[in-house]
Amino acid sequence: MKPIRKFTVRAVIPPELGALEELAANLRWAWHEPTRRLFQHIDPELWQASDRDPVAFLGEVDPARLTALAADDGYVEWAERERAALREYLAEPRWFQSLGTGTPRTVAYFSPEYGIAAALPQYSGGLGILAGDHLKAASDLGVPMIGVGLFYKAGYFAQSISPDGWQQERYPVLEPDGLPLALLRAPDGAPVQVTLALPDDRSLHARVWKAAVGRIPLLLLDTDIPANSDELRSVTDRLYGGGGEHRLLQELLLGIGGARAVGAFTELTGTPAPDVFHMNEGHAGFLGLERIAAYIGEGLTFPAALQLVRAGTVFTTHTPVPAGIDRFDRALVERYLSGALLPGIDPADALALGLEPDADPETSAFNMAVMGLRLAQHTNGVSKLHGEVSRRMFGELWPGFDTDEVPITSITNGVHAPTWTDPALRELAEARLGTDDTEHADWRSAALTDGEFWAVKRGMRGRLVDDARRRLTAAWRQQHSGVEPPTWVSRVLDPDALTVGFARRVPTYKRLTLMLADPQRLTAILTNPERPVQFVIAGKSHPADDEGKRLIQQLVRFAQQPELRGRIVFLPDYDIGMAETLYPGCDVWLNNPLRPLEACGTSGMKAAMNGALNLSILDGWWAEFAGDDFGWVIPSADAAGDAGERDTLEAAALYDLLEHQVTTRYYERDDDGVPVEWVRRVRETLTVLAPELGADRMVREYVDRLYRPAAEHFAAVAADGARGARELSTWGARVRAAWPEVHVAQVESGGVEAPHVGDELKLRAVVELGELSPDDVTVEAVYGNSRSEETIEATQRAALEIADAAGQLPAGRHLYTGSVALDRAGSFGYTVRVVPRHPLLLSTAELGLVAVAE
Repeated sequence: MKPIRKFTVRAVIPPELGALEELAANLRWAWHEPTRRLFQHIDPELWQASDRDPVAFLGEVDPARLTALAADDGYVEWAERERAALREYLAEPRWFQSLGTGTPRTVAYFSPEYGIAAALPQYSGGLGILAGDHLKAASDLGVPMIGVGLFYKAGYFAQSISPDGWQQERYPVLEPDGLPLALLRAPDGAPVQVTLALPDDRSLHARVWKAAVGRIPLLLLDTDIPANSDELRSVTDRLYGGGGEHRLLQELLLGIGGARAVGAFTELTGTPAPDVFHMNEGHAGFLGLERIAAYIGEGLTFPAALQLVRAGTVFTTHTPVPAGIDRFDRALVERYLSGALLPGIDPADALALGLEPDADPETSAFNMAVMGLRLAQHTNGVSKLHGEVSRRMFGELWPGFDTDEVPITSITNGVHAPTWTDPALRELAEARLGTDDTEHADWRSAALTDGEFWAVKRGMRGRLVDDARRRLTAAWRQQHSGVEPPTWVSRVLDPDALTVGFARRVPTYKRLTLMLADPQRLTAILTNPERPVQFVIAGKSHPADDEGKRLIQQLVRFAQQPELRGRIVFLPDYDIGMAETLYPGCDVWLNNPLRPLEACGTSGMKAAMNGALNLSILDGWWAEFAGDDFGWVIPSADAAGDAGERDTLEAAALYDLLEHQVTTRYYERDDDGVPVEWVRRVRETLTVLAPELGADRMVREYVDRLYRPAAEHFAAVAADGARGARELSTWGARVRAAWPEVHVAQVESGGVEAPHVGDELKLRAVVELGELSPDDVTVEAVYGNSRSEETIEATQRAALEIADAAGQLPAGRHLYTGSVALDRAGSFGYTVRVVPRHPLLLSTAELGLVAVAE
């Protein structure tokens, strides 16, 4: 019989074990192995069955067992030690506290999804896992951060595979009372609510759940409350679910409601208000409009408030293709912005922020990434290659500037090593290398033998094989009710065979089925009697992506062939719990996207941190870190005539590498059965590469390169009643109005007759500034290699100095002079240009204004 409502009844914990409740309430257990061991000790089998979730676990433990442990002085002391360690972790100064002045008071980090732990399924893929790792590393480093997101009642979806290989979705309802969450409450105990005014005199209300991610509070907004109509209660039903208006409501709630939730939290707790706001993708872009509205309420104009918001906003784009960006119907957005949602903001001003370059303002879609870029003075991609792609993709927002001047930098993603490193590897490091910090250990040390390392790696592979068999058995029983699985299911995979992993979301550009381009050749690789290879594959396709589902079906059907089903398996319902076993159990991690469509791709990083070598297209993070000791590069067939030819060529290269290099290295063994050269490469990967892949490195970069500059810049424009923001907005309006009259009227050069390296080219330029003064601009020579009449490459810039002589030039015209050193041989080209200049501009290209000599 189906219940009409479900809720979680929490266990009554003996007072002597009160430390367990405190430890369970903080998600630090998701990456702190000593805490997990404390809970596992209570009932190891039940701990595994609960997906290692302390809250659910404590609710299932036999009360008699808890009573017995409460009388066990040794266990009680153990629990108290772990609680004391947690409290010390939460209170002690860490890396950030050593930085001194000029740091942010608080960073507010907004993301539509978070992958913290399997117990809190609020993520769909890499974006959410990255956000979770960002918070964890910020906690470890002591960065004062507040995370902001939505609480989705059904999360993303649970995946199963039908007998014919088609993905099926289920949406199990989550009960927040049974999760490591607590309601944010006012001093009188009432739950805090944020409210958004909607069209037609409606209101959207949301309560705020708080998760403790180590030192970081994570605020999750939830609309499933009686104050809302049935329609509005479902706004936070599913991650990335529903149509355009549903998604718009989610993003309005994330941005505007999230900013209001941060305000309520800081007021209740005394936490300093954020001076830096970080948007993890464009989904949270409306938070900028909410902040502008608040500053307008304090007396600023829209342009001045925009400058103030931009100064302290960081925007990270993860999208390498325009199709991946959220775009909403302009009329729909205008309808929501025209009411009382954002007091003081003219909808036309807000709509202009999302207008795509050169688009018709009346018909253009409202582009969330474009709005994010216009609202943030500090922006980045998530790998070096993705930074280059982003500068090209969004370059039209800064017309007239070369790609390398587009103000988008890059910080390569990282992964949180304490979360993703297998406990067995950590125990090995403790026992042989004297540290539990696997990320920074010296894995090349002679204190650890190759044989010892290989035995641990084999154990990790064996646990993956056991987990895969368990999952496939469960999937069979789900598909065939009442029928026991055949014996072959319990024998799939081999703990001693070369194991290749492939797991990620399944959009078409990630090419799940590239490995199937030549089925006969792949079959021969898998079934080679002397050097067998096995594949463990997982991934989810978006529910609306039938093409992605067809790729899964194609792979599943291939794997169902009797002669192959022991060598290639597809594991349904890929999630954090599966990943924690899958990455450590693999020897090789495969990644074969269409270059350059992988923004970063952190799955290979997690595998590398667990002693796997990468086999990947030179895309995302691998493009900057690939090395012979870390794996193999699959050559990209960029010059192929069409997509089919490209797939054929790149698949052939993949097969060649597997047949002639990967398997050869893996199966070259010494007398003790150890693949010495393979182990050397793995140990080199762990020692040299792993420290570069960590989320701690990533967050340090965000602090040094984006958060600190944003905090300093915000302080500068906010000082003296936002005088800097007012001045910058007034100056910017004046410069934009006068810019059509700015021209480079004349350029003369001299000083060289037969140019040689070391000579100096003298330049004189007459510039017409109209209503502007020389203080408003910089005039500079732009020069470098010039192999064609259209481009200057490897550009350099040199400012020219004003050299006006009284009465020699008409009003508004000015003479500039300077020189350029000819420091290299070969083709040379130069031009002269004028760009705006102001002390509060962070980039020459910021206003998108430039006048170039013709």
